[in-house]
Amino acid sequence: MRFNSIKTTKPVTNHENAKAYTLTPELELYSAVVTASLQDQFYEKTTDKLERIRSLIAKADPGFVARLAVYTREKMYLRSVPMVLAVELAKIHKGDNLVSQMTGRVVQRADEITELLAYYILANDRNEEKKLHNLSKQLQKGLATAFNKFDEYQFAKYNRKTAVTLKDALFVVHPKAKNEAQQLLFNKIAKDSLETPYTWETTLSAAGKIKYKSEKQKQEAFKRSWEYLIDSGLLGYMATLRNLRNMLDYDVSAEHLQKVCATLSDKEAVMKSKQLPFRYLSAYRELKDIKHGMIINIKRALEKALQTSVQHVKGFDVKTRVVIACDVSGSMQKPISAKSKVLLYDIGLLLGMLLQHKCEYVTAGMFGDTWKLVSMSPDNILGNVDEFYRREGEVGYATNGHLVLADLIKRKQVADKIMLFTDGQLWDSTSNSTAQPSKPNTMSAMWEEYKKIAPKAKLYLFDLAGYNTVPLDVRRNDVFLIAGWSDKIFEIMDAIEKGSDAITEIAGLAL
Repeated sequence: MRFNSIKTTKPVTNHENAKAYTLTPELELYSAVVTASLQDQFYEKTTDKLERIRSLIAKADPGFVARLAVYTREKMYLRSVPMVLAVELAKIHKGDNLVSQMTGRVVQRADEITELLAYYILANDRNEEKKLHNLSKQLQKGLATAFNKFDEYQFAKYNRKTAVTLKDALFVVHPKAKNEAQQLLFNKIAKDSLETPYTWETTLSAAGKIKYKSEKQKQEAFKRSWEYLIDSGLLGYMATLRNLRNMLDYDVSAEHLQKVCATLSDKEAVMKSKQLPFRYLSAYRELKDIKHGMIINIKRALEKALQTSVQHVKGFDVKTRVVIACDVSGSMQKPISAKSKVLLYDIGLLLGMLLQHKCEYVTAGMFGDTWKLVSMSPDNILGNVDEFYRREGEVGYATNGHLVLADLIKRKQVADKIMLFTDGQLWDSTSNSTAQPSKPNTMSAMWEEYKKIAPKAKLYLFDLAGYNTVPLDVRRNDVFLIAGWSDKIFEIMDAIEKGSDAITEIAGLAL
């Protein structure tokens, strides 16, 4: 399916009671799942979003749903929502291997086997003792494939006392071992005799179980533990990123911190780790109030790592005039998950600054009650995000996205591409107080006005929340919807440049 042909749709209202447009089931499903942390959002509770995803799955093409699950796991690095798509599709789609092929692809960690089965129980309202009886045959087949992916260390690392254990999964799925060694491994799972894996967590756990004579002695013990982990290479990239503050709190030596910086900025390690961009921002933020002689070096390493991680992103040269507008409204001040300190606002700013880093002719700014241009160096992505964050109150917290276009019209600035990083719930809080009060100040009306001075301009809506409406009709050939929190969204942008779109790209994935 293509969305680049002009076709009008009936306008509706968004969560702010402003004029908006609906999406096709596939496009709405895509937008919803790639922004799904399955926790409450500003305008929509988790249960509501989950129900909406379920209803959209029933309306969408099964092949697209399966490929979307693979896309969210392999491209967007999301974990929970692909499990939801797999289970929900299994409930309504029978008769071929589509579900099993999808399941075998989306399960990429040993604990995702049990995670999927736990959601299966929830989704099917299983309350009886044998909660996993009559498991979908296609899910069973896909999980059997997944069982053959992992070794003893991977199984043991995630062999937790959860509602559904690996042992439960083994007895329900009945995977066929591919060789004698794997059969022995399955036997260990069945007998609960997997060897305890030696990880960085077990090292720190062992240190924590010792009784120390003083706090100073405890501090020294944990310092030695952290330095041992750094020297041994047992600390993975993600663990290193998440524990920078702990290392500093336990006064790890400068020599060891130099090793940490080298690891963080190592190109091969960065690319292998597949971190979402906001992970670097989270680590950067954790260092904000710490006074330490190595802070500058660590921040420099994080910036280098982030820039390395997005080196594949294709920007635009000096011939392409780009406008980047970041939504800093109140609804964007919402954490992406219950345990995260990262807000939708942060994601928008970060993705905006990533794009600025890749463009040579760019105007950037933020909008709330007003629209304000903000000029910053393109080579300090994390620092720029923090600077935007510090200045957020300068434009207020409304959602007047139309002011971006109004300013371009007023200054007669011709842009080729206008990028809005937003949750899409835009409205006019100024009561039509702009230069042309007789005309409605919607994004749609303002876009029509702007096209009179820039007929070749294109507008990209980077949807960060996945609600069910957008402020313009994306079936036009000059307005495009891209959704998600990953730098992979820029691959969709590149595909659009080549005449494709998000739905076409996802539908073209091989299973």
